[in-house]
Amino acid sequence: MTTPAPAQLLLASASPRRRELLALMGVPHGVEPSRIDERSVLADHPRTFALRAAYAKAMDVASRAPEGTWVLGADTVVARGMVLYGKPEDAWDALRMLRELSGRPHQVVTGLALARAGTQNTFLRAESTSVYFRDLSPSEIDEYVRGGEPLDKAGAYGIQGLGGELIDRIEGDYYNVVGLPCQALADLLEDAGLPPPASMPATPGRWM
Repeated sequence: MTTPAPAQLLLASASPRRRELLALMGVPHGVEPSRIDERSVLADHPRTFALRAAYAKAMDVASRAPEGTWVLGADTVVARGMVLYGKPEDAWDALRMLRELSGRPHQVVTGLALARAGTQNTFLRAESTSVYFRDLSPSEIDEYVRGGEPLDKAGAYGIQGLGGELIDRIEGDYYNVVGLPCQALADLLEDAGLPPPASMPATPGRWM
């Protein structure tokens, strides 16, 4: 008896970080970025927003994917209370975000949606991680923003890059802050009856 090939999976995102993590997990996938404008998503809570945005992205790609294709939508938001911090519009916006996050805890929430094209099969999960910034000096913030790293990242920082130096500690899943909570994704694949990841990436020692 032959083992059936894994179901085709499309990642509804152009994020290189999510692609890299899927590859590290050994999850076969293609990429078809969604056309959803996140500004059109309405919600009164960060978790609800992340889930609705992930669902919208998955359904957008599923609507034009071959029947039976599994589509993974993901959306990561940074929130301090009910205030959401998406990707900064420009350097000035990145400076504002980092000044507001300096010395204060915030939440990183990632919503995941797995939808099967041509069916009603949809599975949802969300993961939240608490992040605690150090008290940052104006010169630290200015130097970080000048480097360009914050401009394509929610909350204007990347924990896996130089932005990790801004953080005192985290409580929760490191990879959630990167943009794809690996254990939550493994659970989501199990919910859908799909093959489990071949491996799970190890958390860097500093964040364990």
